Amino acid sequence: MIDPKLLREDPDRVRESQRRRGSSVGLVDQVLAADEARRSSISTFEQARSEQKALGKQISRAQGEEKQALLVRTKELASQVKEAEAAQTAADSAYDELVKQLDNLVEPGVPEGGEDDYVVLEHVGTPRDFQAEGFEPRDHVELGKILGAIDLERGAKVSGSRFYFLTGNGALLELALLNLAMEYATSYGFTPIIPPSLVKPPAMEGTGYLGQGSADDVYRLANDDLYLVGTSEVPLAAFHGDEILDADQLPRRYAGFSPSFRREAGSHGKDTRGIYRVHWFDKVEMFVLCKPEDAPEEHQKLLAWEKEFWDKLELPYRVIDTAAGDLGVSAARKYDLEAWQPSQQRYREITSTSNCTDFQARRLGIRYRTDDGPRHVATLNGTLVAMARAIVMVLENHQQADGSVAVPKALQPFLGGRERLDPVG
Repeated sequence: MIDPKLLREDPDRVRESQRRRGSSVGLVDQVLAADEARRSSISTFEQARSEQKALGKQISRAQGEEKQALLVRTKELASQVKEAEAAQTAADSAYDELVKQLDNLVEPGVPEGGEDDYVVLEHVGTPRDFQAEGFEPRDHVELGKILGAIDLERGAKVSGSRFYFLTGNGALLELALLNLAMEYATSYGFTPIIPPSLVKPPAMEGTGYLGQGSADDVYRLANDDLYLVGTSEVPLAAFHGDEILDADQLPRRYAGFSPSFRREAGSHGKDTRGIYRVHWFDKVEMFVLCKPEDAPEEHQKLLAWEKEFWDKLELPYRVIDTAAGDLGVSAARKYDLEAWQPSQQRYREITSTSNCTDFQARRLGIRYRTDDGPRHVATLNGTLVAMARAIVMVLENHQQADGSVAVPKALQPFLGGRERLDPVG
């Protein structure tokens, strides 16, 4: 959630951020009114409690009729205190419900507009000219069959649409990607973590994945009141929930490997062929906790680390600055890497990295010690590799005319030195 002090002192900044996102501007005034009611109820309750305590001291010294009058007043005041406490609780609840509907403040410089209004920051590499090489590129579905790497039919039979099996070369390729990613992450100073993929509601809410329609994309186990995470960002963020960290131990950097589960609500009819958009995939996610003033620099580091990793996979890609209207609830700024997909002749998202400032930390109660008292940390996240999409791009970009796939040099040590994935059967 956003800083309530900032909301009170500079509501126009919050209104402008909401406008840029395409979110409710009127919500700001509702939150301000709820905050005023909350603070008023606190004052009323504290005054009643103060009078109640003072009255208790008077009764101990009073006698006779004076004492009897004070006792009558005590009963009246006890009722007032109870009512004031109930009013405060209700006001707190109303405020909390409203303030959690506000999105994080958009950073200055973020492009205006919606999904199609991103700004391309750079292109890296050049897409292959398959026509000049004398053959038409196959898509990853066909390549997956030729290589014995992807089984979509049995995935659908066992689990339904948008599920799949990785077999043989496909399974080995995922494990190679995982090992390469973890080797790189540890070299960057990240602590490897394998977190739980089932979390309690506060973890989901704290990271912003239960608000403004996000819950539609989440799998929930109703009988257990647990959620399947769509990214290990969620358990990594909640890892230090309600803790106060030492300032000299910041930044803390974690690399989480976990399965990710998404309903893909709203994507009906999109990418139904193949494994680009699926209900389950494995992912290595980078997560950082740092001082708020260091967050912009950490964001640039996450982007640089993502680029370095994907450079090693020898893929052409571009970097985009996501527009304000396409940001998630928690993100103040987000950069995407989009790789070239030959079968579709366009760039497709493969990773993203977001600066969530102190928005998630306020919800989750993550602070660090300062000479002036605890302050909330900033949190950032960045996908190093989402396996299914990486497999799509490696197969399609490195395919050969005979259906084999050249293995990028960085992956070869994790595939027993193999330079090619060959057709099976």
